Amino acid sequence: MLLREATADDWPAIAAFFHPVMAAGETFTFPTDLSAEEAPGWWLLSPPGLTIVATTPDGKVTGTAKMNRNHQGNGSHIASASYLVDPAHEGRGVGRALCSYSIDWARARGYRAMQFNAVVETNVHAVRLYESLGFRIIGTLPGGFRHPELGYVGLHIMHLPLTGPSGPGTSGPQAPRP
Repeated sequence: MLLREATADDWPAIAAFFHPVMAAGETFTFPTDLSAEEAPGWWLLSPPGLTIVATTPDGKVTGTAKMNRNHQGNGSHIASASYLVDPAHEGRGVGRALCSYSIDWARARGYRAMQFNAVVETNVHAVRLYESLGFRIIGTLPGGFRHPELGYVGLHIMHLPLTGPSGPGTSGPQAPRP
């Protein structure tokens, strides 16, 4: 598997699985009815953010990730990311590779932590993957996500410290601001 920066030319391959996953409405808080014109703006990021793709050796896009600051200003030292794997390639390590890449990306840029704001609690494969990479659930917004089949389910907030001490009320050396 090759991981590389995404380009606008990758969008048709990403869109082939992006649109069905968003329309299903089971795992992302994105609008389920994004038009073909709107959708790239929700996924393809400009610097300082980054969007990457995972490809097979012959160049087929199997997954994608976008990485960015979670907040601005005095919260800009926390990174976030989102991942999307083509359902035809699930269970083959694509999600793990994308997530690991984003953690390395955030560390290399001096972010102190990563935070996922909205991991749908019923997305058990994603929760299990993130926990296996060191993330932990630090809170759950009860009923924060309207699942199309299960009704209102929780949204987990997940956290991974990247540098220095972590936890409520701790402070340590400041990392460079990204």
